[in-house]
Amino acid sequence: MNFDRRTLLVGGGVGVGLVVALAFWPRQLGSDLASRPGEQAFGNFIRIGRDGRVTVAVPQAETGQGIWTALPQVVADELGAAWDSVAVEPAPLTAAYANPLANEEGWLDGVGTLRAHRIASSGRMRLTAGSTSVRAFEQPLREAAAVARAMLVGAAADRWNVSPSECETADGLVILGPRTFTFGELAEEAAGRNPPRRAQLREDGARLLGKPLQRLDGPSKAGGSLRFAGDVRLPGMLFASVRVAPPGGRLIDFSSERIARVPGLLHITARDGWIAVAADSWWAAERALKSADPKFSGSESPADLRPWFENALSNGSSRSEFTRGDYGSAVQGSRPLAATYFVAPSLHLGLEPLAATARFSGGRLELWVPTQAPGFARAAAARAAGIGESDVALYPMPVGAPSGRALEADAIPYAVELARVLDPPVQVTVSQSGSQNHDRVSAGALARMSALPGAGGITAAWKMHVATVGGMDSAIARMLDVEDNGPIAVAAVPPYSIPNIAIEAARPALPFAAGYMRGSPQREFTFFTESFIDELARAAGVEPLAFRMAMLGSNGRLARCLQGAARLAQWDGGAPGSTMGIAGASAFGSHIGLVATASIDERQRIKLERLVAAVDCGRALNVRLVEQQIQSGLIWALAQSTTAQPEWVAGMPRARPMGAVLPRIGDMPEIIVQVIPSSDPPGGVSGLGTTVLAPAVANAIHAGTGRRLRSLPFDLTARA
Repeated sequence: MNFDRRTLLVGGGVGVGLVVALAFWPRQLGSDLASRPGEQAFGNFIRIGRDGRVTVAVPQAETGQGIWTALPQVVADELGAAWDSVAVEPAPLTAAYANPLANEEGWLDGVGTLRAHRIASSGRMRLTAGSTSVRAFEQPLREAAAVARAMLVGAAADRWNVSPSECETADGLVILGPRTFTFGELAEEAAGRNPPRRAQLREDGARLLGKPLQRLDGPSKAGGSLRFAGDVRLPGMLFASVRVAPPGGRLIDFSSERIARVPGLLHITARDGWIAVAADSWWAAERALKSADPKFSGSESPADLRPWFENALSNGSSRSEFTRGDYGSAVQGSRPLAATYFVAPSLHLGLEPLAATARFSGGRLELWVPTQAPGFARAAAARAAGIGESDVALYPMPVGAPSGRALEADAIPYAVELARVLDPPVQVTVSQSGSQNHDRVSAGALARMSALPGAGGITAAWKMHVATVGGMDSAIARMLDVEDNGPIAVAAVPPYSIPNIAIEAARPALPFAAGYMRGSPQREFTFFTESFIDELARAAGVEPLAFRMAMLGSNGRLARCLQGAARLAQWDGGAPGSTMGIAGASAFGSHIGLVATASIDERQRIKLERLVAAVDCGRALNVRLVEQQIQSGLIWALAQSTTAQPEWVAGMPRARPMGAVLPRIGDMPEIIVQVIPSSDPPGGVSGLGTTVLAPAVANAIHAGTGRRLRSLPFDLTARA
């Protein structure tokens, strides 16, 4: 399939592919959307065609989390559209679609007010991260749909010469008793009306929200028609494979003679920090590059990274990031219970390798790349090409892995350079092993926990002293070329009503560049908190669920989740000899309770038999999507918890075959997810399931064996 500057096949809805516009569109009727013949734009999010099709422009990247279904479902519900007439497309790359939670999430902390405003107005803060997509855009899309509905109803009411209050919408129709108009029949007339300053939202109850509607991207993914970055094909395109030097290293040698003997070879580019081979197929390019046997310089890596974290806690500068009450006074003269927990830096374990396709035409650059931050990706491409951002047309492709690696599109500079050197367009794909070598791994964390039991087992004082680096903050700092110096442990505050709390954080000088990862740092902090809570309960002689419930007076939503999971799992109290462990978390505006049934098998491996979760994510836009995301988060966290931490060579994680590190289907436990009905605002769920898996499993292993697992990934050979 050939791609041009205007269209790109990106999704499937109602069993067919959707052709979507991705050019820099002119403003029409106060909209950044471009309308094709027979279509009308209703603001920045909605177009309605003469055929009745409703197209929803979604600002967020589809990474498998289902956002190209959840947000259109909001529009369809509020508008009164028929689901089988709804289509989806990526929103254009303009400031109107910046993530409105950027400031609240602290993504621009430390940048400065003026620069933060410039960055936001440039559209660069259009980020898909931190489980923010629904939280950020549910309300704007609902309001946009309400405006479009008011305009459609107004047009129909004028034709019927009645009050708009007498009309309603449903199934893609404006209805007045037995009389109807389709949205398509009214679209042109309605788009010419003056929109209401503030349209009233529906009060007659949700019709589509919460329903397990079919995913719009489901048919094209199932049928193989959805195009990912590696599927881009352009006339005359070359395929390139790249080897990149370790951090701080350089290319020192390669065999050009052996490269030349590989058939299909067309071009070799060698730079100080990398070498690439372009050919008529990627396999030919990869074979040639292997034959070249490039050698790079690199610094020596430590065998064990844990001492870097320990040194930060013992000798580094720490700062207070949260206080409640007076921890120091509360523990004075006492001996608090203490424990140390560690989460090692870990790979994203994504199946999609780094890739990008670039083409120069008439002084302009076109770029096809999977990205969760298209504004930053476009800026990086402009820097690499030495041109202005207005001369870069970026086509954001669907992301093939939900783990967060696509926040930084590191293949862009190589694709841009090769496209500049060569005349035809070039598609760069970094091998799976190369993608692992240059992964922006999660930072990892080390925490020294201490707590003082109070009367009746209630915890009176709690302290976490943690050494870590914020992966999201590090990624944004790199993309903005600023120093990362923001808070790193705000998310470490426990969800319990403990009167005296102190959270202190130190920033280790790690020998690698950390990056954003799905669910982090909440995943690490929840492992520390929920494992240590279990220790406190055992020390106090109190059943673990009752211990938690006694401290959740101000967090009824989490209490309901813990109780719900316990009830579904037939929680046995987790007494010695049990194989059940429990954990809970409040994160991303949502809450989850999990009961894990786990043991150690005859081969000294963790055997996970059952996971039962209860989730309160506020208003669930699509119950099936919520269940899918919790399940996938639990499975992904299982991989992170049971896959051995990577070895480090020359400042890079050593690559391993994916089949040797990922859990197999036969290893999957039974997973039950209950979504608790709620009228609260929607919360995030894509990272929620990742938070509770490890502590629930660790607590189950302790119940069954008496052994406390305080490190991730789990190592059953280590001394307890």
